[in-house]
Amino acid sequence: MLRAQVTFRASAPNAVVKGEQFRLSYTLNKEGKDLRLPDLKGFEVLFGPSTSRSYSQTIVNGKSTSESSVTYTYILVGQEEGTFTIEPASITVDGSNYRSNSLTVKVLPPDKVTEGNQENDPGSPGSASRAEGGTVSANDAFIRAIVSKENVYEQEGFTVTFRLYTTLNITNLGKIEFPEFEGFMVEEVPIASNQQLQLERYNGRNYYTADLKKTLLFPQRSGKITIPSGRLEMVFSVPSGKRVSTFFGTQEVMADVKKALVTNPLTINVKPLPEGKPLNFSNAVGTFTFTPSISTEQTRANEPVTVTLEISGTGNMKLIRNPEVKFPTNFEGYDPTVTNNFQVTTNGLTGSRKIDYLAIPRYEGNYEIPPVEFSYFDPNSHSYKTLKSPAYSLQIAKGDPSKVSASSYVNQQNVRVEQDIRFLKTGEPQYHYRDSYFVGTTGYWLWYLLPLLGLILFYLFNRKMARENADVARMRTRKANKMAIRRLKLAEKFLKEHNKEKFYDEVLRALWGYFSDKLSIPVASLTKDNIEKELSDYGVEQTLIDRFMQILDTCEFARYAPAESDTAMDRLYDETVDAIGKMESKLKRK
Repeated sequence: MLRAQVTFRASAPNAVVKGEQFRLSYTLNKEGKDLRLPDLKGFEVLFGPSTSRSYSQTIVNGKSTSESSVTYTYILVGQEEGTFTIEPASITVDGSNYRSNSLTVKVLPPDKVTEGNQENDPGSPGSASRAEGGTVSANDAFIRAIVSKENVYEQEGFTVTFRLYTTLNITNLGKIEFPEFEGFMVEEVPIASNQQLQLERYNGRNYYTADLKKTLLFPQRSGKITIPSGRLEMVFSVPSGKRVSTFFGTQEVMADVKKALVTNPLTINVKPLPEGKPLNFSNAVGTFTFTPSISTEQTRANEPVTVTLEISGTGNMKLIRNPEVKFPTNFEGYDPTVTNNFQVTTNGLTGSRKIDYLAIPRYEGNYEIPPVEFSYFDPNSHSYKTLKSPAYSLQIAKGDPSKVSASSYVNQQNVRVEQDIRFLKTGEPQYHYRDSYFVGTTGYWLWYLLPLLGLILFYLFNRKMARENADVARMRTRKANKMAIRRLKLAEKFLKEHNKEKFYDEVLRALWGYFSDKLSIPVASLTKDNIEKELSDYGVEQTLIDRFMQILDTCEFARYAPAESDTAMDRLYDETVDAIGKMESKLKRK
């Protein structure tokens, strides 16, 4: 029978107030003896240890398991302000000595307003200045939006934390409206649902705090980006100012008060990436390592070869473009297989991306795979860095022809029309009579009259266009659809060239330009909010407006997405053309 592993764990609050009591507990999952405390510098032991035991038993699929633990609790009080380390304690279990973890406890100064009044509500920060008369002041409870960085580079990750500060008892949570993060790629940082309130000193006062939301953001454009305010409704229990007599004496009546808490808006200064981007820049921003490898350098024809590139580190891992591996011409290449393994942290996405490139050599010979480069921007050193793989020399022996896979592979000799193959002319020839004359016919006189008529029509049309061109705003509105179609044709060109980044850029330009011309709003002043408002004022259905907003969001995110199929790009192009057509018909009727 295997013996259970002994665990000996210490726990205490992260922060306490000077002169107030708190608990230091040691939990052991077995019976022990000879518990020895470390030197508790800065603290006084008022009581302890008190011992409590717990036992639990569970039955799963007929198998019974049991757990027991012993907890030793001490009552301490902080005597000095500052940050103190409680070294590990030791205990003996079955003749062996075990040590607990160490703890760091911050001792905060008491609130000046509470000195001499702590008998009213001991252990509660700001007790003497708590809300009275059934109201909650702005200093009793509020929410702060805290950013880890205010000046970042484009694509550099940072966190924004929404933290609750309160000196009151919370009885209920109401409606929560956190702000939209327009202009950012968003990753939520997991927060424990059972987190305990922590003490924190802010503006000379002690508060109980809890993190409500923590988000990792990656700015997608440079400039000043504002994160708007969020809103949260909470219900607090506050003194009502009334007292009643009870068997235990006079007691104060508490009242539930609803309070709307609004976060502070934030402005983030996003710097563009410096000039001098490497040609093979992969859109990576952060700190990374690059580990290349190859499955074999000696094999036979029709046997697969795999080049593996592993990118590890911390940064915008989801938005990194895969480095390109250039295989020799007589190799049949396949789409890479990407395996992501990263987690959200306060510094960015941390982990690794593994990219496997598989290719099959079809002929024997000696080949070389050139070095693969991975370039990224390091915000710590404010510079671009390039990592390289070695060049791989492959020796391919003659292979078994029966192992050739059924595929669309063709040897590198392309058939060229009009040089190797000429088209044959088909159809019946056309003949003309020798005695037929053109002079004097109706067509002959039309050659004189039609240019004169065309000149008159051109003059009239030109005068009309001149009058219309004088109204610049009207002309821009009328030509909005044509300009959008022109830009979409350029996007279609990039789509056929599989140039994903330029494709999404042109779709975005087409949409922003269309709304700027149609609504007579400069591009610099356009936002999703005022577009939605103007279209609503025109009476456009909300479903069509939401469709345009979804297309804009998809383009902004997909520009830097690591992989996007041609099918998804085709679908987005068709949706954009269809949406502009429907919008044009709606606005024309207005």
